[in-house]
Amino acid sequence: MLPMKFSNLKRPMRLLCIGAHSDDIEIGCGGTILRMMAEMPSLEVRWVVLSARGARKQEALASAKRFLRSTRLKRVVVKQFKESFFPYVGDKIKAFFEQLKTEFDPDLILTHYRHDLHQDHRVVSDLTWNTFRDHLIWEYEIPKYDGDMGVPNVFSPLNLEVCTEKIRLLMEGFGSQRSRRWFTDDTFWALLRLRGIEAGSSGRFAEAFYARKIVLS
Repeated sequence: MLPMKFSNLKRPMRLLCIGAHSDDIEIGCGGTILRMMAEMPSLEVRWVVLSARGARKQEALASAKRFLRSTRLKRVVVKQFKESFFPYVGDKIKAFFEQLKTEFDPDLILTHYRHDLHQDHRVVSDLTWNTFRDHLIWEYEIPKYDGDMGVPNVFSPLNLEVCTEKIRLLMEGFGSQRSRRWFTDDTFWALLRLRGIEAGSSGRFAEAFYARKIVLS
């Protein structure tokens, strides 16, 4: 494997995290975000959740605050586009993406996997690529009933401490999801361990991503 480092920037690195729903970012790349903040204290983060209302909105805001507690440069945006209807309100979401592009120029974008079978997730992935055409984009994965896991090509090795913190924050932060059969700590541990094996992680765990285009310079 070829290691990749974000060490050539002359300024704080800018990270854009995009999730369709209130727990997507945390599930898909929460460990990587925790790791990046520990390694780059000056990291600047824009955290965007596109669909969260009522109690789910409060969970999204509180969870983002906990995950981003160690970085000073951050902004959390929670929108209220109708959940499960993203293909039908795509024009409104696209308009928001175009506005976001004028406000924040990220070095790395973490977004949904292109072949995720949840319709909202696919729309977010497509609009990310459609809007941010000259940016480095990693697509994260979310385990679910549909069985839509792919073969990732980017890995973020994680140690036990980071994974424990990620799962603790997830389980404490989203009480509204605990009744779902798949929202369990062993689900998240299983995927972290599997990707850790594939990554050859010395810490035994990893999160995985899909990168469609990387240009070497």
